[in-house]
Amino acid sequence: MTEQKATNVTLHEHLVSNEDRCKVAGHKGAVLWFTGLSACGKSTIANEVDYKLNGQGKRTYVLDGDNVRMGLNKNLGFSADDRTENIRRIGEVARLFADSGTITTAAFISPYRADRDAVRALLPAGQFIEIYVNASLETCEARDPKGLYKKARAGEIKDFTGIHDPYEAPENAELVLDADNKGIEELANEVIAYLESNGIV
Repeated sequence: MTEQKATNVTLHEHLVSNEDRCKVAGHKGAVLWFTGLSACGKSTIANEVDYKLNGQGKRTYVLDGDNVRMGLNKNLGFSADDRTENIRRIGEVARLFADSGTITTAAFISPYRADRDAVRALLPAGQFIEIYVNASLETCEARDPKGLYKKARAGEIKDFTGIHDPYEAPENAELVLDADNKGIEELANEVIAYLESNGIV
């Protein structure tokens, strides 16, 4: 994805392995990557999953698009290159969380398939779980909790996914959530059922 600029660095092995950390946690580490249009419900579902798993005593953390852009990625905009770098950085952080035995819910539009695939490639098989929150553009525009679609339609926001910029839907997501027709709790329960049936929790 990005060229290694520093040449005087060495990857250090840890005395505590991922398996050791997962044994202490009582579950596997994983990245639950929620992707979909703005206002499809990614963050809301990710937070509900996080809340339910935390209530079960699982180690969890939420990485959310707006929150990350206010800190780690505050120097990035919404050009294609900046979107790719945004997802690359988040992918590296999510990989570290998964390695620590944490179930990380990552809620990002992440519109480009190649960027999501690059994050998948960072993780061991089975640790990256792509969750497509499938809601139509019409549904998302009708919700529009931040008023972003209205601003995009008025020309106040450029490069807005779904309006000016493409969203490339996953072709082989581990889980597809019907966010047009189902509520948040039902969708969160579908995610947890997937984790249980696949031996993550």
